[in-house]
Amino acid sequence: MASLVNRMIRAASMDTHLYEEVEADEGAVAQAAIVVVLASVAAGIGGADDGASGFLSATIAALIGWCVWAFVIFIVGTKLLPSPQTHATFGQLLRALGFAASPGLLRFLGIIPILGWLVLMVVSIWMLCTMVVAVRQALDYESTLRAVGVCIIGWVFYVVVAGVAASIF
Repeated sequence: MASLVNRMIRAASMDTHLYEEVEADEGAVAQAAIVVVLASVAAGIGGADDGASGFLSATIAALIGWCVWAFVIFIVGTKLLPSPQTHATFGQLLRALGFAASPGLLRFLGIIPILGWLVLMVVSIWMLCTMVVAVRQALDYESTLRAVGVCIIGWVFYVVVAGVAASIF
């Protein structure tokens, strides 16, 4: 557990070595999945305005949205906008992106009256930044701008799918 918490802190602080470490560590799949689930539950808590059903729908929407975001990043980053050095498997990218969700654990603070929306906005921007670092490292990009572009394209899909999922559930 201490290893997971340490990795989450390093991921949230945008430690490039951490992203290289988890990309190479095939045993980190479960840890990355735990981070994504916890961040989704935190989003459920922070976004719940209708009690248990609001919590459940926000949690599911966050989880589905993250999965879509990761998939789109993989397709765009490895097939549409790869660099000559890009040689990444879906698993390598998922591990890095899973840990990039670490700041999302703070989304539970979205429940704070009046300031909750601000917290959610700051955490969302922070998560986008950690995703950029994760993509840059996992896809072996030399250009941070390329990683930014890939993440923003994926983020647009994330917002749309999370919004649709939230309205369905």
